[in-house]
Amino acid sequence: MGKTVGYARVSSREQNLDRQLIALSKYVQEDMIVTDKASGKDFNRPGYQSLKIGIGKLVKGDTLYVKSLDRFSRNKEEAKKELQYFSEMGVRVKIIDIPSTMVDIAEGQEWILDMINNILIEVLTSIAENERITIRSRQAEGLAAMPVDKTTGKKVSKKTGRCIGRPSIQFPENFAEYYIKWRQNEITAVETMKTLGLKPNSFYKLVHLYESKHSSVTCK
Repeated sequence: MGKTVGYARVSSREQNLDRQLIALSKYVQEDMIVTDKASGKDFNRPGYQSLKIGIGKLVKGDTLYVKSLDRFSRNKEEAKKELQYFSEMGVRVKIIDIPSTMVDIAEGQEWILDMINNILIEVLTSIAENERITIRSRQAEGLAAMPVDKTTGKKVSKKTGRCIGRPSIQFPENFAEYYIKWRQNEITAVETMKTLGLKPNSFYKLVHLYESKHSSVTCK
């Protein structure tokens, strides 16, 4: 019979653990509850790490209770990796707010535990993927709504007034001088690029910028 451990977390020292401790006390002895007052952005927390390293390390046959998945971690991708770790170690993770993980497993029916762990991992994977899709969609919608700088063709942030994307190519100090020589056929484009230290794409982009009229929006 393995040991039963509880884990509770709040994000800051000012927040209260009482609600989680009350819920965990129904399944775990008080002296077997590990706590953290730290951000859920990653798993570099002293309490949580004690579940994986040292005398309190969870091993095969142990059970870990957590009140809700966001107390475990807010990073769904990282939470998935941790659940896979415990699954491979033979540690049962029970999330009180997810009833399917609370089912008791009789001896000889370990396959049910594997199934529950796999379902939980798949749910996390799906949530993480949906969040990524939603974020990309919102970013695309925001980008599409931005005005365009006519000179550079770049999107312009309404908030900062600056262009979005890589910094614009800077004109060499003597660009105008060699541009005129090039346009008057005094030197070739290859010679001009070599003298100015520009690659073809950069050179012709600067030529376009130089020849374009100034827009009402200036990129920085």
